[in-house]
Amino acid sequence: MGRFHWHDSTNLLRKLTWRRAFNALQVWSSYRLSRLLNRPIQWGYPVSLSFEPTTSCNLRCPECPSGLREFTRPTGMLQKSFFEKTIDEIHRELLYLIFYFQGEPYLNPDFLKMVRYAADKKIYTATSTNAHYLTDAKAKETVESGLDRLIISIDGTTQDVYQQYRVGGQLNKVLEGARNMVKWKKELNSKTPIVVFQFLVVKPNEHQLNEVKQLAKEVGVDDVWFKTAQVYDYANDPNQLIPTLGKYSRYRKNADGTHTPKNKLLNHCWKLWHANVITWDGLVVPCCFDKDALHRLGNLQVQSFKEVWQNDNYRQFRKELMTSRKNIDICSNCSEGLKVWED
Repeated sequence: MGRFHWHDSTNLLRKLTWRRAFNALQVWSSYRLSRLLNRPIQWGYPVSLSFEPTTSCNLRCPECPSGLREFTRPTGMLQKSFFEKTIDEIHRELLYLIFYFQGEPYLNPDFLKMVRYAADKKIYTATSTNAHYLTDAKAKETVESGLDRLIISIDGTTQDVYQQYRVGGQLNKVLEGARNMVKWKKELNSKTPIVVFQFLVVKPNEHQLNEVKQLAKEVGVDDVWFKTAQVYDYANDPNQLIPTLGKYSRYRKNADGTHTPKNKLLNHCWKLWHANVITWDGLVVPCCFDKDALHRLGNLQVQSFKEVWQNDNYRQFRKELMTSRKNIDICSNCSEGLKVWED
């Protein structure tokens, strides 16, 4: 099982307008030209964008700053009016909108109203959830919102294994939420959202890969994705999370027992050209690896998005990335461009 799903892919393509296609061509061309000339050139606006509904979370996952309550930035909720204002500015170019950065999206009471707002503008929408709030009513509302893809984190097929990473979580709630989604898709005769079980492969659960595929079939979800885990202290791996199965690990084990990232960190990154992240309070950061929003490239409370996208901070960050990416802290543990399935 993989990340290609026929209906999901055709659904995404149906969102493509001539303006969005031309914007994507501009972005791709400027990225290729930047690599050729070895200097940053940026045309167009993001093809994909991540909006953070909230930094709050109900779980305590050991490698998540939201779960560990380790943020230096404030916890809060994305306001619907601010979200709509930003979307109004960029929706003609934007193809793909991810309602996730840190936190649990369903904790924001206006989350599905914001999904509906984006869906009405024919933007492809996706989110990731721990599924503890997918009640029968909320599942129905999710299908009706127009959400295109729902990723459900399920990092174990038994409670004892699941809770080793999803600390404080209940597997039975996850499965109940997934079944509610499958039920309401059928009841409402809807092909969306595509419902995906995402299995974060860590050492405690790596023996359950086949079991989660079988569980997905029993529940009736559309697909299973295996995801490699980011470990902050990867050299020592204090929580013993790095899997022994090399193809599911972002890290290579050294002779002395320590680990190093597989990524060679070449001086380019496609993500910096076609996507970015907006925190709940309007900070624009380079990508999802800047979880604490340390690299603040702009603030949408005082600037428009298009002003930020082309400002001096963004230009300087792209320039640094193309000259000395290894010196950028958030890049040191990056999986962008890494072949997940290599041994």
